[in-house]
Amino acid sequence: MTIGTTIPERVGNGDTALAATVSDLAENLDAWLPRVRLSAQGRWYERLHRDDERELWLISWLPGQTTGLHDHGGSRGAFAVALGSLQERDLGTVRDLSPGESRAFGADYVHEVRNVSAAPAVSVHVYSPPLSTMNRYDLHDGRLVRLVTEEAGQW
Repeated sequence: MTIGTTIPERVGNGDTALAATVSDLAENLDAWLPRVRLSAQGRWYERLHRDDERELWLISWLPGQTTGLHDHGGSRGAFAVALGSLQERDLGTVRDLSPGESRAFGADYVHEVRNVSAAPAVSVHVYSPPLSTMNRYDLHDGRLVRLVTEEAGQW
């Protein structure tokens, strides 16, 4: 059984369906827990599934690891915390997320996700359409400054 057949495609509002997909996967530890690795060099990640409509990722986070500010190159998405806790910062607020909590976002969303706890964390992510680029940003005087655009082959 593959991850793609384990997690059904949810129908309905796009962002709601994406959030439901990652919430279902986050609860299904048997489908992904044996794959998880931890890396002191940076976040560990593995693509679990990809088709023409979406892709699913598994990410582990040691304390202090972060994505930095980024977007998803025009893809909508959602992520759910499966184990541990994570913090999400967008341009307006900071949210603490515990196991089972998810966040969905639109195509133009810029955020940072980080592990500010003292313990490892694991999250699952879905993007639709599959990621082709990601832009990384810095904040200068309250304005976003694009630092680099990464292509899919770079991660």
